[in-house]
Amino acid sequence: MTNNSLSDTTSMNDQDLNQHEIRQRLLTSSQSALLESSSENSSNDFHDHHTHNLIDSVFDVPTRCVEQAKEVGKFVVDYVVDHSHLPHWLIDNEFLISGHRPPMPSVKQCFASIFRLHTETVNIWTHLLGTFVFIGIAIYFLTRPASEVHIEKKLIFGAFFLGAIVCLLCSTLYHILYCHSPKISKFFSKLDYCGIAILIIGSVVPLLYYQFYCEFGTKIAYLSLIGLLGITCIVISMWDRFASSDYRVYRVSGATQYLLLVAVLYVIGAALYAARIPERLAPGLFDIWFQSHQLFHVFVVAAACVHYYGICVLSHNQANYFGDCRVDILTSNTGSLVSLIN
Repeated sequence: MTNNSLSDTTSMNDQDLNQHEIRQRLLTSSQSALLESSSENSSNDFHDHHTHNLIDSVFDVPTRCVEQAKEVGKFVVDYVVDHSHLPHWLIDNEFLISGHRPPMPSVKQCFASIFRLHTETVNIWTHLLGTFVFIGIAIYFLTRPASEVHIEKKLIFGAFFLGAIVCLLCSTLYHILYCHSPKISKFFSKLDYCGIAILIIGSVVPLLYYQFYCEFGTKIAYLSLIGLLGITCIVISMWDRFASSDYRVYRVSGATQYLLLVAVLYVIGAALYAARIPERLAPGLFDIWFQSHQLFHVFVVAAACVHYYGICVLSHNQANYFGDCRVDILTSNTGSLVSLIN
């Protein structure tokens, strides 16, 4: 019996040992599986992270390009260059050494540059403000009731207002956009000179109207002649060869012959512009302020204001001292009208 008990005890111990070994194997295999799974997850996380980095770097390329383009645009908008760094088509005045805008192939950038300080800042603002001034005067004058201002008088003054506004506006646009491109620069340069011709016509119309107030035939003859000369001037201004800087003196001298009818101020301004004074006397000193073109602009605006005052005086004198002969002309029969023309 003792032997049987010992045998049973030995058998139970063997079973316990086998169960323990099985348990250890299962634990070891489960741990190995967990380790392998953890390793795979770690490897997958590494690959996913690397993939995300590659994607981010790919999308960063256009972002960096955009940022660099913005930096280049900021340089163009915020900075100016010396005369020696300008392309040939932007060289107009060799006596202005620094403070020039570089080429700006963007209309938005050109207009944004009017709020910065460079060689064209004063040129832009003198005529831009002048445009607003004459628009305001025209609105005030032309909207007055017919009982105060006759319709015929509104038409005569309207010709002057139109000439002044068109001239100043064309000049403003040219000085804003001339650094855009050679094509845009040439086009607005032509418009600038066309604007001058329109101002001349508009300025002379009131003078002839009041000078020959009761001489209907003479008035029509002179107005027709001035209109023909003005149209000729506009056509010549649109000529490409005439728009080159080599013809600057001829352009100004041709204009001054008509500007003498308006005021001496036009002649002074045109002479300063043609001679490039004062920057010719001290190159580099008048790059930003008081250069000849700026003085020319100031003289043009001042002369236009003086001219407006002058035709107002003519209108006042005609109404108060010389009488009104429009009724005689409008009510005359055909025979008397022919006699007036002759």
